[in-house]
Amino acid sequence: MTAEKTPNEKKRNHGLAARRELSVAKRRAASVAICDRVIHSHEFMACRTLACFLPMEDEVDVTRVIERGWRAKKRIFVPVCDMRGNMFFRQIRPKTELRKNNFGIWEPATGPSIDAKAIDIVITPLVAFDDECHRIGMGGGYFDRCFYFLRHRKNWLRPKLIGVAFRCQKVEKIEPNPWDIRLCRVITE
Repeated sequence: MTAEKTPNEKKRNHGLAARRELSVAKRRAASVAICDRVIHSHEFMACRTLACFLPMEDEVDVTRVIERGWRAKKRIFVPVCDMRGNMFFRQIRPKTELRKNNFGIWEPATGPSIDAKAIDIVITPLVAFDDECHRIGMGGGYFDRCFYFLRHRKNWLRPKLIGVAFRCQKVEKIEPNPWDIRLCRVITE
């Protein structure tokens, strides 16, 4: 007998299936459109420090955002996950050596780290999202633990968490858990 899936687990499955069903050409075109919207956003133009992610095969390819950030002399950081379930951010430069972590995600092998509170904006991966900027990730809780301090703020000063996703990953209302951290906004194609 299998346990019944929760509504959020069903939404996670929907988001994963929806992005996997996109053809490579559609995913590539949508990624370019999403990156252009990020690059032209006031948050991106105003930031000095930017955290982004190194995409897995079926995620939004945010490489254009990283490259544009380098050209604009922004400091770019990407997440690194340790074995204790913690996430921190390490700087990435054009020639930074990368390695795959235990989840098969690329991350910098070495480099300076930054406190999450010192980052201006964080371009956040997600599996599903709703109209209220709630996100469902892969289920590990890394982003929620890392940015837990944002739950105790009255204003979104820093960092601003901006989700990027394909339009097909949008779902009906997500019932957030008490520990979930809401996004500032979500950018799609």
